[in-house]
Amino acid sequence: MSELIVAMDFSDPGDLLACADELRGTVSWCKVGLEAFVLAGPELVHKLEQKGFRVFLDLKFYDIPNTVAAAVRSASRTGARLLTIHTQGGEAMCRAALAAAREAGDRRPLIFGVTVLTSFGEGQMPGIEQGPQDFAKHLASLASSWGLDGVVCSGLEAPHIKTHTNLLALCPGIRPKGASANDQARVVTPAMAVQAGADYLVVGRPITKAADPAGAARAILEEMASVPRTCPNTTC
Repeated sequence: MSELIVAMDFSDPGDLLACADELRGTVSWCKVGLEAFVLAGPELVHKLEQKGFRVFLDLKFYDIPNTVAAAVRSASRTGARLLTIHTQGGEAMCRAALAAAREAGDRRPLIFGVTVLTSFGEGQMPGIEQGPQDFAKHLASLASSWGLDGVVCSGLEAPHIKTHTNLLALCPGIRPKGASANDQARVVTPAMAVQAGADYLVVGRPITKAADPAGAARAILEEMASVPRTCPNTTC
């Protein structure tokens, strides 16, 4: 069953925690990204855990293998349940990240490789001739062979990835019908993402900027529950 993750992209930790209180009991996952983590640090993850949330810590590590492994060890100690690295960092970096995560034992976070950011459109990736969808599929194939738990991809690539790999698929760039795309280029609706086989749907501003965040989240959850997942892969 697909799960909803709310992206808590706030510049004020107090506002973030207030929104979390509004969503408590409606959603079980939230995302802490660079903006909030740089400002508030690991304590923010602890506070969200205390409120009953599972935390997706989206820091997109990309560095030499030793540095990324050390960062994953530190991130694992925050209690985060899911971490991101850039698949473009290569096999050695990705395998080092996974090995470091496994050191946490039963509390190890899932390691997802970012393929192509959903803000990229055709012809916008410097130095890469492939289109975003083809490049994302290529990186997902590599991530699968390296043993990662899943990948971050748009809903447009999810059907291919779910059909040809055993990876979990986390899809940002989710926008309900009528919502602004903002800075996203490759967007799908919640229903489309579920039908594509997405395991996790990440939604931010359509929920956090709504007059009633919990109501907006419930509407998305209802849309997600209204459609069948058609992916043929057993991980669906």
